[in-house]
Amino acid sequence: MVQRQPAPNLAALDDLDGAGLARRWLEVTGRPVPRVSNRLLRLALAWEIQARASGGLPRRIRQRLEQRANGRNQTREIRPGMKLVREWNGELIVVTVSEDGTIRWRERTWDSLSAVARAVTGTRWSGPAFFGLRTAAAPEGRKTGSRRAAA
Repeated sequence: MVQRQPAPNLAALDDLDGAGLARRWLEVTGRPVPRVSNRLLRLALAWEIQARASGGLPRRIRQRLEQRANGRNQTREIRPGMKLVREWNGELIVVTVSEDGTIRWRERTWDSLSAVARAVTGTRWSGPAFFGLRTAAAPEGRKTGSRRAAA
């Protein structure tokens, strides 16, 4: 967990030259200074300072970024208006995501996609996996067979 720090004085970055920005970058991040323009380094540094002051990115976002960087399972986001379609034991399951983000199936509102998947199968399923929103990263050159979410 990133520790919160006092509110940053970002205006002070405007007064720093390239060497000053590099020193500040090392102080803030402890990482090598990226080879970018002073303007871009100033923006990146401002972001780093603000992230530390506010506690950093939310855990869910950090996990998603890490998963994508490492090529692991990725989950497509559900958005209002989407219809998710899955065939299960000969029955077509159609779930709608309402404008307020709630999940609708069979004229009923459900807490989550996983709750719908459990009701359909009678077992504990990951809703995103059941509806094909989670795809495993395939080795290079191979395609995975995944179900599609209709928009």
